[in-house]
Amino acid sequence: MIDRIYQLTDGWRHSRLLFGLLGLLLAVVAGYLIGKMGIMGGLLVIALPVGIATLVMILLEPKVGVYLYANLSFLIGAARFMDGDIQVGLGLDGLLVLTFAATLLNARRMNWKRLKNPAFYCVCLWLFYTILEYFNPDSPYPPAWFYHARSFSLSWAFLSFIVLVNPITKNDVWLLIKTWLVWSVIAAFWGFKQQYGHALGLRDLEQAELNWLAAGGARTHILWGQLRSFSFYSDAGQFGSEMAGVTLICLILFMNEKRWFSKFLYVGLTLVIFWGFAVSGTRSALFVLIGGYGAYLVLQRKLKPILLSAAVGIPILCILLFTHLGDGVYQIYRIRTALRPTQDESFLVRLENQQRLKAYLVNLPFGTGIGSSSGAGVRFTPWHWAAQIPPDSWYVQLWIETGIVGLSVYLFVLAGIILTGIWQLWRLKDPWITTLMLILLCEFIGICVVSYSNPILGQFPTSTMLYINSMLFASAGRWEKANERMSE
Repeated sequence: MIDRIYQLTDGWRHSRLLFGLLGLLLAVVAGYLIGKMGIMGGLLVIALPVGIATLVMILLEPKVGVYLYANLSFLIGAARFMDGDIQVGLGLDGLLVLTFAATLLNARRMNWKRLKNPAFYCVCLWLFYTILEYFNPDSPYPPAWFYHARSFSLSWAFLSFIVLVNPITKNDVWLLIKTWLVWSVIAAFWGFKQQYGHALGLRDLEQAELNWLAAGGARTHILWGQLRSFSFYSDAGQFGSEMAGVTLICLILFMNEKRWFSKFLYVGLTLVIFWGFAVSGTRSALFVLIGGYGAYLVLQRKLKPILLSAAVGIPILCILLFTHLGDGVYQIYRIRTALRPTQDESFLVRLENQQRLKAYLVNLPFGTGIGSSSGAGVRFTPWHWAAQIPPDSWYVQLWIETGIVGLSVYLFVLAGIILTGIWQLWRLKDPWITTLMLILLCEFIGICVVSYSNPILGQFPTSTMLYINSMLFASAGRWEKANERMSE
């Protein structure tokens, strides 16, 4: 016994010596970096151990990488606050590849059987088609493929693989949803600051936001002297659609919650986040709620919720459609105009653009190549007609870049994933898992609906959450099987 105590004491002495040497080395490095780089050097010293610890955590538990990737996706729009050309998106791509590599390194703990999933086959089909698009002879600049292929299919394929095989628990899913709610509340309040900050004695917009508006954002974000709040998202369209989607989540949680305290909490969250949608001025985001909540009612397969929702929803729609109540409030007026598209000049312009595109694309069944329109098109081939006509829609962008064939494949993929999710959902028996999967599936459907009018399905963080969620609800049965085996 005495010998054992002596061994432990001796080992502790050696450990103290080792930690002391490491601490001394770190102090020397910190002093050098601060002397050379100033404050940035000090921040680097702090970030380096955190980065190493994060790397080790991801390598040991890859699902940590998925959670971190989801969180950082919400900050990509904040790049406008950073000086210099910082490629935040490439950093996220690196994190995704690292998580993929960690998944392979932990192969023994992964459930490879889950890859035998119709939704995963659909994603692979879309990935294969987008790879073939690199060789599209009508592409004006093939290297631009890499800039749009990430949001089109590559990130989806990586995330699908990782999410399916990793041992993700239902508590992990609930943590992801709660994190989503927290980010949405923060985003809503930042949007309120942009809209009402002057009334509270705060700056409405930071200098970086003013610079972004001056660089071209004002054309679509200041209408008739009224700011469309965009929070820390890429634009108001993305912000509004995200707020509408999370409003839907809060509504479903409220409908399925039995505890009164939690019900009041979800009502409060619904009001805050819904007004976040309102201050964005994104009219079409209303269809996230209409499409998603409609899907929720149908998937419930119960008459009572449908009747109750109709009793509440129909009067609201009638007020919006046939009266002018609330028109004095700009946000309500903007929401009302979404229900009258034929009277909206911007909607009519979109229809005209689509007619022009139809004439161009009639002999291009495979489109003009991925990366030929929108951001990458304007950057690399601004002289090409595909870059000169704004798509104003995710599906129209796919139509331009992948043709009618590619758009058809993509819609088939979305339908396949949704049908797989419904099939999984209707087989569930656990009420809590059913609620979680309803949330993910209905929000997915709502975003798919609104993507006709906004190109948000391929933007961070919307794309990240949809790509993760699509594989969660498409493999919903995994948790019920786990409950039976008590292994997860």
